[in-house]
Amino acid sequence: MYNYLLSTLRLAIGIGLIGSVIWQVTDRIANGIFRPFEYFAYFSIVTAILAGLFLVTTGFGLLLKIEDTKWVEIARLSFAVALIVVGVVYHALLADVANDVRDGDYNWPVLPNEIIHTYAPILAAIEYLISVKAFRIRLRAFLWVAVFPLTWLVLSIIRGSATNWWPYWFINPNGEAGLGGMLTYIAAITLFFLTLGIAVLGLKKLLQALILR
Repeated sequence: MYNYLLSTLRLAIGIGLIGSVIWQVTDRIANGIFRPFEYFAYFSIVTAILAGLFLVTTGFGLLLKIEDTKWVEIARLSFAVALIVVGVVYHALLADVANDVRDGDYNWPVLPNEIIHTYAPILAAIEYLISVKAFRIRLRAFLWVAVFPLTWLVLSIIRGSATNWWPYWFINPNGEAGLGGMLTYIAAITLFFLTLGIAVLGLKKLLQALILR
């Protein structure tokens, strides 16, 4: 029952994320405004695709009674934290940002946007926390949660420097805040990832201690 519950939840989140990306892509193609070079540059979309594929794969793995390893558990923590950050940053900084002027009066489909930025982050956090029988990684493993976002940031800055296009205003060194502002945002986001990482992992360990004692 335990593995079945977790696998069902993982598959639901993973399919929801991948399906949402497909929905957005097909809708923008239908409206003649799909710009793949830009769309697939957003952290929320990269996270949705990678986390979605990961959750579907490990969800099927649980159905086949393949136990999560140490590195799977670290990846689960990293993706759960990444999805939480996607939700928090979107609602705090990006939800009210105006659409690209090139999109005209186009409006994003509501449901897939909510799945990626609201429902999936909440469910991914719940799924990670309730998996109390998972491999017990050490608390210092929270440092791994910074690898994924920092890799994305480095690649985004390299590409942005070459093309002068940035997926988010706060990583643009040519913006009003300048290079110093960009570095400040990057430092704050990295700290946010690490803080969430140790908080989520710490809470998971507390639940494991209380339930499995």
